[in-house]
Amino acid sequence: MKARRLRIHGRVQGVFYRGWAIQAARALDLSGWVRNREDGTVEMVISGDEDEVRTMTERAHRGPPAARVERVDVEEMEEEVAPGFTQRPTV
Repeated sequence: MKARRLRIHGRVQGVFYRGWAIQAARALDLSGWVRNREDGTVEMVISGDEDEVRTMTERAHRGPPAARVERVDVEEMEEEVAPGFTQRPTV
């Protein structure tokens, strides 16, 4: 199992990024969560098979059609991630 924390920068709030992320992550059978941050970024934690985690990380650089992703900060994680993929409240 591989786990990563992504911080997505750009025009990523108000463009269905979180909903898109939930659909994409569930389709890849990933666990984790996604949430908006008050600084305008989106934060996402993904965990699962290494190939699927890599695929989701690549997709996060594009996002949904209305998004304009400027950059994605990626951090490898050691912590366990609860099963399922959910949306968390804004922080």
